[in-house]
Amino acid sequence: MKNVTVVTHPLVQHNLARLRDRRTTPQEFRRLLGEIASLMIYEATRSLGVKKISVRTPLAPATGWQLEREVVLVPVLRAGLGMLDAILELIPHARVGFIGLKREETTLRAMFYHKSLPKNLGKFEVILIDPMLATGGSTVAAVDLLVEQGAKHIRVVNLVAAPEGIARVRESYKTLPLFTAAVDKKLDGRGYILPGLGDAGDRLFGT
Repeated sequence: MKNVTVVTHPLVQHNLARLRDRRTTPQEFRRLLGEIASLMIYEATRSLGVKKISVRTPLAPATGWQLEREVVLVPVLRAGLGMLDAILELIPHARVGFIGLKREETTLRAMFYHKSLPKNLGKFEVILIDPMLATGGSTVAAVDLLVEQGAKHIRVVNLVAAPEGIARVRESYKTLPLFTAAVDKKLDGRGYILPGLGDAGDRLFGT
């Protein structure tokens, strides 16, 4: 699948199996989700642009590298919050925006209930984070909003994706980079990923 990166690192896959396990407690789920997010962000940021800079060490001048653009992290509420803190540990200078979306149960359409984003998104690298890419409706709605707000450099990080969700995103954004730990079999009749890991938000917060 073009521009879809499945992160197969052994530690990612090990932790993903534990996340899928229905016996995993909310406390353990939160810890594992953070660990996976930390590992996946390395892959998701591998292609970020850099520029050469000069610095002076205690001994002599040196050449180094600096990100061309600042980073904005945008978790999709509420499950995306479970990935945020771990990623901020690695990119502490990143700005943070929030998009609140919920899925209407009968039509499965994504509906906004919160929007809070930095201004001038066009000058940033924007990383949209959400554990699940199911029907794709929420991802497309979130990316639509980011584009409306001027974002030009967007990538999406998920834990688990459904083929139907990837196809839906590709209908609107053919080259949008997607990073996931697994592409599962399909969606069930309620729009949940199979085998998936259940409702990530409910398992994260114990609701």
